This record gives sequence, C-alpha cells and structure tokens, in this order.
Amino acid sequence: VIMGRCFIQIVTGPAGSGKSTYCRAIQEHCANLGKLRRRRVHVANLDPAAENFGYDLAFDIRDLISVDDVMEELGLGPNGGLLYCIEYLLENMDWLQDELDAFDDDEYLLLDCPGQIELYTHIPVMKRIVDQLRLWGYDGTVASVFVVDATFLCDAPKFISGSLLSLSAMLSLELPHVNVMSKCDLVDNEQVERVLGTESATQLYELEEYNLKHQDLEDFKRVTILEKSGNASKEDKAWRRQVDARRQKQNKLTKSICNVLDDFSMVSFIPLNIKDEESIDNVLMHVDQTIQYGEDTEVRGADMDDNELFGNKDDSNDD
Repeated sequence: VIMGRCFIQIVTGPAGSGKSTYCRAIQEHCANLGKLRRRRVHVANLDPAAENFGYDLAFDIRDLISVDDVMEELGLGPNGGLLYCIEYLLENMDWLQDELDAFDDDEYLLLDCPGQIELYTHIPVMKRIVDQLRLWGYDGTVASVFVVDATFLCDAPKFISGSLLSLSAMLSLELPHVNVMSKCDLVDNEQVERVLGTESATQLYELEEYNLKHQDLEDFKRVTILEKSGNASKEDKAWRRQVDARRQKQNKLTKSICNVLDDFSMVSFIPLNIKDEESIDNVLMHVDQTIQYGEDTEVRGADMDDNELFGNKDDSNDD
C-alpha cells in the first residue's frame, strides 16, 4: 500500500491562545475561496482533553484515549492524565499512521494539538511524534504553526515571554515554523501595529520601561519631597531602595534575554484577524510557502479568482 503524503500543519501554542478557532477559520476560509484556489481542509484533534470544536473533525484522538477516562480509571489529575494520553499515543502510533494513510498526497490536514506548553518545551513527546512522521515520509510537507494570543503579546514583558516560548517550541520540534498572533480582532489595531512595527524586543521593552517609570513617577516625587524636607519615613526610604535595586536587576536580565531574541532574529509574528478574510489568507499564504503547498498546481487566473473572495462575491449569475 502506497501511503499518501498529505500536507500537515501541526497547530501548537499555549492553552486558550485560539488554536481551535484558527483551525476553524482556515477550514472555512479554504472552503469559501474562489474556484481556482478552493480546497478542502481536514482538521484532526490530537488533544485528548478537548471538548468543543467549531470545525468538522477528520479524526479524533479521543477515539483512542481520553483524559476523562484516564483520570477516572487511574486517578490522575488533568496534567498527569494528558501526559499519559500522549505517551499512550506514542505507544500506539499505528493508530495515527492508519488515520494519515486515508489522505491522498495532495490533501491538506491541520492537527489541533494540546495547549500544555511543556509538551513542546520540556517533555520531548511531541518531538517524538514529529520524528515518527519523518520516518513515515512526511519530510518537507509538515510545518509547525505556533499560535499566541494578541492580548498577551501587546504587553512587552509578556511579548518577550511569548517569543521565548515560540523559540523553545521551534527548537524542540525542528520543523519549518510560523508564528501567528491570534485574536487581533479583540485588540486595538494601534496596539498590534506598535508590537509588529517595533524593530526589536529590546526596543519594545525600553518603551514599556519608559511608561512604567512615568507611572511610578508620582510616588518617587512624593518620597523625594519627603526626603528633602527630612520627613521621609524609614518605610519610604526602604521602598525606594527596593524599587531601584529590583528594577536594575530586572533590567539587566530582561535586556540580556531581549538580546538573544534580537541577535538571532528568529521570532516574528503574523497577525490574524478571523473577521478579515485577507488576514486569514495572508496567514495561509505564509504557511503554504513554508511547506511548498501548491507549487505544482496551475495558478493562472488566481488574481481574478481572489476577487470572488475579497471583492465581488456574487458568482450566482449562472441561472
């Protein structure tokens, strides 16, 4: 039997970042593209703790094992139960292989993965799944899509944290990697532009630090006036020393981390607004280029075809 080598997006990211929403948006978007670019996107669930889906399921790991069953039978907690389920999948990879064999080599599959970030950064279980995919011949047709919440990234310290998580997942999985900033429809556009338009993590952090200093300025003024008049209490003086010392230590560490991100320039984010078809199409285009999807297909008339989606959507004149 000749196995299909379908194109695969492994959709990862922290819990609550919008992975399932991303999968639904891509599936619906591709189904509504113009005739020349329309494609059927399959979505499979690899999260044994998932409950609700907004997309059509191709296959579901819960048919093999679920967190609820493991917690009930083995008395494990949610995190321990999830880890047990993923390790169980690793011991029964023939199930996954049989599911993947059902797809032809020109089909497109999204794997909606668990949100426990330690599965990608600390425990090598997802890396072992990726390695097995390579052994099955899925080399060059698989990409990792790391989804991070825009409401998380618009805060400079959290942006740095999110960037480090992304970098860690990218190094762990060793796959072509695309970072998606989800939920941009829930954030002010100026905030998104500020994050994406900043040239470096260091620059973004310095801007945030400047704002924080001005927020603390009134308290510093109050203590300074009290000190000059000789009325500052021991508590006031101790507070100022503590704030200064803490800020100096934090700044030194944070700037060193920012330098790591900036020196290698390996982390960037593509904004996703699920209410904007052009935004969804832009994300899809980046991932398609990463896995070289569609390079062997005919592209004549694609510009005119896009007008059906972004412009005149009325193609019901065939009466």
